[in-house]
Amino acid sequence: MSVDVTGAPPVDRPLEPPPAAPVRPAPVPGPALEPVYVWDLLVRSTHWVIVFTVVLLTATGIYIGRPFLVSSGPAGSNFIMGWMKVVHYYASIAFSLAVFARMVWMFTGPPQARWNQFVPVTKKRWQELIDTLKFYMLMRKRPPEAMGHNAMAGAAYVVVFGLYLLVIFTGFALYSVSAHASYMKMWDFLLPIFGGIMGARWLHHVTMWLILGFVVQHIFSSVLMARVEKNGTLDSIFSGWKFLPRDRNGKSDSGKSG
Repeated sequence: MSVDVTGAPPVDRPLEPPPAAPVRPAPVPGPALEPVYVWDLLVRSTHWVIVFTVVLLTATGIYIGRPFLVSSGPAGSNFIMGWMKVVHYYASIAFSLAVFARMVWMFTGPPQARWNQFVPVTKKRWQELIDTLKFYMLMRKRPPEAMGHNAMAGAAYVVVFGLYLLVIFTGFALYSVSAHASYMKMWDFLLPIFGGIMGARWLHHVTMWLILGFVVQHIFSSVLMARVEKNGTLDSIFSGWKFLPRDRNGKSDSGKSG
């Protein structure tokens, strides 16, 4: 019953029903997932050793090439350059050992750590590389499912490990110049190959920046894949475990590698 203040007789008006709540479609159930042990301890360990040593080598290498700190006292008690070189040399040893250990593991480790996960030698792997490229070019909604590295990431690592070897051996060549009474003097035969001291230093410096560029791309791709695939991609480099479909292409993919 409504009341009109103008004096007109009241008029009965039907109550309007409340608006209906929007109907949301029921979520479509996805494939059943199961935890799969993908990255073994050696893969994870070498990964993080390389990460931390790249940070140390970059910081100390930039200082060695262009010192930006000046000590106010005698060099004997404020030997900044000396400490930078010591940290750089020991970090380079850890970096080199991690790289060589990972390369040996490519031929002796479990299936998902092997060399054929990096080099696309099968027709299926080439197709996965093309499909991953289509995903990055926004021509495909999701990347192809991969237990370890996808085909494009694996192919990129071939180039990255080539850069690792280049920065290692140019570093060995540069160290041999001042290694007068050390076994590292044996690496001086590399100097002519790299065009002398200046050529080796230039290659060493440029390779460092190329590796840093890969680091930026690697972080971006890892976050992107983690958001799209939702299978624990980022967590797996800490724990070793990813969550993958229980049954893909008609067969289980629960390859344990512990």
